[in-house]
Amino acid sequence: MLASIPSPSNSSLELGPLTFRAYGLMIALGVLAAVWLVGRRFEDRGYSADHATGLAMWAVPAGLVGARLYHVATDWQRFQGQWFDALKIWEGGLGILGGVIGGFVGGWFYARKHDIEMPLILDVVAPALPLAQAIGRWGNWFNQELFGRPTTVPWALEIDAEHRPAEYADSETFHPTFLYESLWNLALVAVLLRIERTKRLKPMGLFFAYLAGYSTGRLWIEAMRIDTASKVLGLRVNLWVFAVVLILSLVMVARSWRSAEEVNALVDSDEAVERAGGRHGASADDTEDAESAADSGNEDSRGTDDDGAAHEDKGFGDDSSSGVRPSAGR
Repeated sequence: MLASIPSPSNSSLELGPLTFRAYGLMIALGVLAAVWLVGRRFEDRGYSADHATGLAMWAVPAGLVGARLYHVATDWQRFQGQWFDALKIWEGGLGILGGVIGGFVGGWFYARKHDIEMPLILDVVAPALPLAQAIGRWGNWFNQELFGRPTTVPWALEIDAEHRPAEYADSETFHPTFLYESLWNLALVAVLLRIERTKRLKPMGLFFAYLAGYSTGRLWIEAMRIDTASKVLGLRVNLWVFAVVLILSLVMVARSWRSAEEVNALVDSDEAVERAGGRHGASADDTEDAESAADSGNEDSRGTDDDGAAHEDKGFGDDSSSGVRPSAGR
């Protein structure tokens, strides 16, 4: 091998009597980065950045529980006869999808408590989730786990003999799937922020775009992995799960996609609010009212029935019915 990525010789950091697991540290760093980004995004919408910390207090613990439950449920054979090991989170084994579901539940309780609409929270956290995942994936590097097939590419990952599957005992280097997923997630952050600036997606659309983007990357990365996993019809369970998530999320993205006319109306409304703000100090309420009005206006202009009454669309993604407005819970 002319070049390769070495694996850490130790998966923990010792400071005096204290021992810190690198896996947990990377997850913690990911959470901190996500909280920072969520705080910025709350401020951009006229809310206090403190909501980021408050939301994390509910969503992170719920997300960890959900992530571990998902991992145990999809790889239950590994814990047969030693179920206590299911509690050893520091040894690795967190299912991203379970974490998203658990975090959603925690976020829902926070939204109810502070009177913030859930669609707004989902779109605020959408780009922060892959940011946290991109950092957290480096915990797999420290644990020398979840790597891919043997390879001799220049960026191949060195794996110590004790961490290699028996059938690959003679192979020294493997695909660094942790690195592939980390880079994919960082790219996804940039893509989501770019999509958001186009104003193409209605409320919750950005969150479903995150699910679609992450699922796409996870499918090809999951197909490269060689760690033990439960299978259905010869394929890893996660391949089936993320295929379903990808299809459903793409459907929801399509349903939340604004037409060019709706985007133009929204841009015109935003410009009007900015001009008014320059003269009278428009509030965040004015901006979101303009967005709701722009979408509502386009819905009303699509046509009328035989009696001249405007058609009314109560389907997913109509801003006027989503209730995405700053409330007293700021």
